[in-house]
Amino acid sequence: MAQKKGADRTALQTLKQQLAAGEPGRLYLFHGEEVYLRDYYLDRLKQLLVGGGMEQFNLHLLQGAQVDPRSLEEAIDCLPMMSQRTLVLLVDFDPFKAPESDREAYVRLLNDLPDYCCVVLVYDLIPYKADARTKLAAVFKDKGLVVQFARQEQGDLVDWVKRRFRALGRDIDSELARYLIFLCGDLMTGLIGEIEKVGAYAKGSRVTRQDIDAAATPQLDAVVFQMTDAISAGSFDKAARVMGDLYHMQESPIKILHSLGRQVRQLYSARLALEAHRGTDYLVQLWGLRSAYPAQKLMDSARRFPLSWCRRAVVRCGETDLAMKSGGGDGKELLTGLLMELSCLREG
Repeated sequence: MAQKKGADRTALQTLKQQLAAGEPGRLYLFHGEEVYLRDYYLDRLKQLLVGGGMEQFNLHLLQGAQVDPRSLEEAIDCLPMMSQRTLVLLVDFDPFKAPESDREAYVRLLNDLPDYCCVVLVYDLIPYKADARTKLAAVFKDKGLVVQFARQEQGDLVDWVKRRFRALGRDIDSELARYLIFLCGDLMTGLIGEIEKVGAYAKGSRVTRQDIDAAATPQLDAVVFQMTDAISAGSFDKAARVMGDLYHMQESPIKILHSLGRQVRQLYSARLALEAHRGTDYLVQLWGLRSAYPAQKLMDSARRFPLSWCRRAVVRCGETDLAMKSGGGDGKELLTGLLMELSCLREG
């Protein structure tokens, strides 16, 4: 699996510069999975353009189904009241999929926006995919700014986690920040709630790993990693408790098995990398990992598993997956049996 190409952050940097100078543009298109970051900059736009208590007059919000050439033109033509600018916010509206006659109208409207108006298209629940050969795409390229709010790089995300804890009166070191990201995922949207929970739980000024383990809600892959880690330590009881926690979280056996199978395949590849004297960069490239941190944890875990266990575990996960999907047995029983077998193989 090739590593995913990083997002182009040039447009985001341009947006930051425009907002810092207090000079927003006339046309924006916001998309991407990092909702927290998108909403942050959208709020800054609102404050600059329609703040001061006149939002109800100068902010024009249209949901996707409400937008047509006439409604958009009417919103654009509304003059600002006791303000310099208006903001037209179009949520989950995709002009690229409109009928051809409507697309021509949108090209005309967006290509000649008045100085007082800023139009922002927000792709929230719908995917963004534009054809660069179209006139609409040319309008956004020439007159506007298409900003992708992508997952942040590990270093930037660690710095952000530390800043958020400082805002709560807590300190966290970089290693624990990386652990929290590994445990809860690398989206700011999900992390912000976990940071607040850990910050409220922590008793001292410095956050500890015990604080994180006690207060944070881990994502499925991180919990499954804890299960395989328990197996590597020869602790079936702990591995069984982790599986019980997953059932308590209402995770389905097939979903747990999917994550376990992926984890075992990653361990197998890490074990092969160790045999070939390869480092974490190989795993990052192979699995498209966001940083070296999860790759290093895989390497550390793989050192405790012999190559024969990894091979057999991959085969048994595949066989259990087939048995579970064929409907020939109870999912929980099959998964529990697999866990016992993997533990026995490790002990053997």
